[in-house]
Amino acid sequence: MNDDYYRRVEGVREPDPTLGKNVPHEPATVERVPAVPDEEPQPEQQAKPPKRQRVVLADPRAKNAPTLRARVELEEQTSWGTLLINDLVKHQLRTGSLLALLVLVVLGALPLAFYLAPAFAGLRVIGVPLAWLLLGILPFPLLLVTGLVYNRLAERHERDFVDMIES
Repeated sequence: MNDDYYRRVEGVREPDPTLGKNVPHEPATVERVPAVPDEEPQPEQQAKPPKRQRVVLADPRAKNAPTLRARVELEEQTSWGTLLINDLVKHQLRTGSLLALLVLVVLGALPLAFYLAPAFAGLRVIGVPLAWLLLGILPFPLLLVTGLVYNRLAERHERDFVDMIES
């Protein structure tokens, strides 16, 4: 911002002292614009009135009371609002826990599979042991896909929560 409009007092900006006071200003200049010549309206346009349209700003049958009540309950953190929030948190926690368990099972099963099947562990791909490839590369795409799935499910839970509150 331009420091002309503010002055600093111990690092705090104060507003312009002339703000809100009647300060004489220069009168505005007005340019004259030439008038538009009147065109004669066509008779067929005059005879036909424009089509009427009904404008509805809100549905009179809609009841906003439950929506307002639910929002008030959430804002005031009443017992019902707290119950709703806890339910959403439980859904999110359950989803995250299940996906984390899935990742642990998949990544934990690989070393177990290599231990139980030494022939599988001895396989080589392009001269690199298969175990190194699976344990060194597989976790990254697995974690990325798991994160994307969790994000999608979490957003779905939140949309359901908002739909429940607004209906």
